[in-house]
Amino acid sequence: MAAALPRSAAGNHSPWLIAFVVSIASFMEVLDTTIANVALRNIAGGLGAGQDESTWIITSYLISNAIILPISGWLSTLIGRKRFYMICVAIFTGSSLMCALSTNLPMMLFFRVLQGIGGGGLAPTEQSIFADSFPPEKHAQAFALYGVTVVLAPAIGPYLGGWLTDTFSWHWIFLINVPVGLLSLTLIQLFVDEPAILAKDKDELLNSGIPLDWLGFVLTASTFGFLQVVLDRFQQQDGFASTSITMMFVVFVVSLIALIFWEWNHPRPAVDVKLFKLRSFSAANVVMFVIGFTLFSTTQLIPQMTQELMGYDAMTAGKTLALGGLATTLMMPVAGLVVGRVIQPKWLVLTSLVISGMAMIHVSHLDTTASLSDIALSRAYQAVSLPFLFVSITAAGYIGVPEDRNSQASSILNLSRNLGGSVGVSFATTLLAWREQFHHARLAEHISPLSRLPQDVTASAAALAQQGQQLVQPQAQLMGYLDIFWLFGVACIALWPVALLLKNLPQGGAAHGH
Repeated sequence: MAAALPRSAAGNHSPWLIAFVVSIASFMEVLDTTIANVALRNIAGGLGAGQDESTWIITSYLISNAIILPISGWLSTLIGRKRFYMICVAIFTGSSLMCALSTNLPMMLFFRVLQGIGGGGLAPTEQSIFADSFPPEKHAQAFALYGVTVVLAPAIGPYLGGWLTDTFSWHWIFLINVPVGLLSLTLIQLFVDEPAILAKDKDELLNSGIPLDWLGFVLTASTFGFLQVVLDRFQQQDGFASTSITMMFVVFVVSLIALIFWEWNHPRPAVDVKLFKLRSFSAANVVMFVIGFTLFSTTQLIPQMTQELMGYDAMTAGKTLALGGLATTLMMPVAGLVVGRVIQPKWLVLTSLVISGMAMIHVSHLDTTASLSDIALSRAYQAVSLPFLFVSITAAGYIGVPEDRNSQASSILNLSRNLGGSVGVSFATTLLAWREQFHHARLAEHISPLSRLPQDVTASAAALAQQGQQLVQPQAQLMGYLDIFWLFGVACIALWPVALLLKNLPQGGAAHGH
């Protein structure tokens, strides 16, 4: 099977073996997008940094990751796919070790940037290897395995991060990457093939007489670097009331316009924006953005809500997502078998969006009396639909994409997912603050010293009012969280018409349109 595919990375080996090998490092990279969140306080204490400063540990990784993601397809062609992937694994592994050994915040941030650079190229390259190493009729099943990496890793990240931090120390959330990275490098060297046609692509790029698209690289870095800073720091720096946030947003907009214009007219662009002329590819990116928006946001919000309002420790808060991760793992193979063979992706995407939306609306009806099992089951409702959503949109997204643009398509699809996550988290954080203030003001209007009968009738009205304010704060905070879940749920349901833009797969599985 592998020999008939000129761009396959399998060589004489089974493509399923190659799929497993390249998934190892990518799983760890996606895991790193959430594993450090629950340990920020511990990391800040260990490095002598303030809580606000410690958020740059997350931001620095996301910025460099966002810069590399959209150009990873171009870089893999320029360097060679196997070599590029191994370089990314090596950078990610080495910088993970140095993050664990960091003794101050600047040292940590430097190596987190390097870690993001290495990690940014892993998932898109893995996805392009999947697309090239499996025949059309096997794409859905292959992307089901890839979906385990992308959907399961963020779900178990908070739990694993909490367990490692509570059981050992925060250093281990980085140290666990080291043996996994070394294993990945060894297996890639032994089993992953670099087909001759990719070397030909590289020679054509270098010898075509067309200058390499370094301006596209710079514009990409400017566009997504500044966007990530704006998204991550928006709430902390008071939004557009901050001059620095406003200026960075202007730079982002100008860079984005210049990037689109430049890449559209470049004969060998670093980011192939012309792929968006393909209807199915464009629709796939919209839905992939929403997957990132809802998945990453709720992955952060649920443990955060339980820690702040229900007193859960980091490990227990992570358990709220564990059942959802199990549901995703169990349903992913089913999705791989169903997509394209039994039901066309557009109908699965439509149905999954509605189910996911209803699940989040269900979460919006919880309260502080909800048990751990109540919250975990609510997450599981959403998680059941994610495999069908992810596999369908990934398989349908490649319809019509030429084989030699698979790497570019993979980069853009992964960028859409990650940007969705960044925008979703920023939006949720900002909206939470606004809605909490709104509910606090509304609830405070009804506070009266006579609204509760004190045991001590001599208690002052001022003391009672203060007690009322203490009761109002957590209630307002909870209502803010529930508003966000409700809004996310409605947004998912309202998006269903986009699914109809996806093209049908040929009978028997996914296929390119070339």
